[in-house]
Amino acid sequence: MKKIAILGASYLQLPLVQKAKKNGLEVHCFAWDDGKAVCKDIADHFYDVSVLEKEIILEECKKIGIHGILTIATDICIPTIAYVAANLGLVGNSIECSLLTTNKSLMRKCFEENGIASPRSITVSEFNAKDFESFTYPIIVKPSDRSGSLGVIKATSAEECKKAIENAVHVSFSKTCVAEEFIKGKEVSVETISYKGEHLIITITDKEITEEPYFVELAHHQPSSLSEEIKNRIHEISYQILNATKVENGASHIELMITEEGKIYPIEIGSRMGGDFIGSDLVQLSAGFDYLQAVLEIALDQYILPANVQSIAYSGVYFLSEETAFLLPVINGDQEEDYIVKKEILSDHLKPAHSSNDRSGYLIYKSDRKIMLG
Repeated sequence: MKKIAILGASYLQLPLVQKAKKNGLEVHCFAWDDGKAVCKDIADHFYDVSVLEKEIILEECKKIGIHGILTIATDICIPTIAYVAANLGLVGNSIECSLLTTNKSLMRKCFEENGIASPRSITVSEFNAKDFESFTYPIIVKPSDRSGSLGVIKATSAEECKKAIENAVHVSFSKTCVAEEFIKGKEVSVETISYKGEHLIITITDKEITEEPYFVELAHHQPSSLSEEIKNRIHEISYQILNATKVENGASHIELMITEEGKIYPIEIGSRMGGDFIGSDLVQLSAGFDYLQAVLEIALDQYILPANVQSIAYSGVYFLSEETAFLLPVINGDQEEDYIVKKEILSDHLKPAHSSNDRSGYLIYKSDRKIMLG
């Protein structure tokens, strides 16, 4: 029986653990047992260890004799996975790639060096007015190494910028943050798969985001409703980004901003599946592409990259928060709409969405058209 190591044990990893079990794999799950490790009871073996403890995880994986290692939907595990894969000769991305796709400061530098136009930015650990003399407010401040909108704030003045930097540095692992020029436009993400340096774009996801200053994602829809001309340019820039950041294997999730003038700016890339059910659910619903199966097969070095992927339906997810209270009757209602695939209330208390952690439930749909609620 082949053995797979999965990093992380929260609800985000649950679909991957379930898929690995369906594949008859022996699942070894590494994560802190913090009360949210729901995969603990499903995995064959659970190790109560921080996913940042790369040496401990490497030694354990050596003893186990794993055949592959991976995660989905979370950045924090990526450097450890690259480290273990590199040391055990398993399929994965390089340690350099793991840093270029998790540290926003290195990512911005990489874009610049490869001629990929992105928002002008600066990496800082504290506010110094001199650093911002050449910038025009508003500015977006974000931790160098966190995901899920955590610590991302728009600052419209030097005073707000100072507060935003303090907040972002506080939640950053490296105690640094990126401050960048504010680009107004429509945000999309690009879902991709790579194997041995060959890339395939699966689909483009349209996003609905809260009003400033926090920019939390409230809904995702696939496929994108953008024009074919813009989509083609998105494909071009996505391939450039994948090659520049040295992605070779597995899923990637690229976030882009499209301005009213049609300019495309990369915001960031993660060398893992998109969270928020994008990778685990929406891709299969809209494109008929089994993303979870693909990443498992790649980790085990037994994948065949398809020539292309076609959209077969519309899919999407809506998240419940104070801003989307209109979803409550739909999620709570007894009447089952035929477009609803899955729905769940996670908390009766609706909070304003300041990060992805503030969402109180969700609704996933599949239909022959884009479902607009609210």
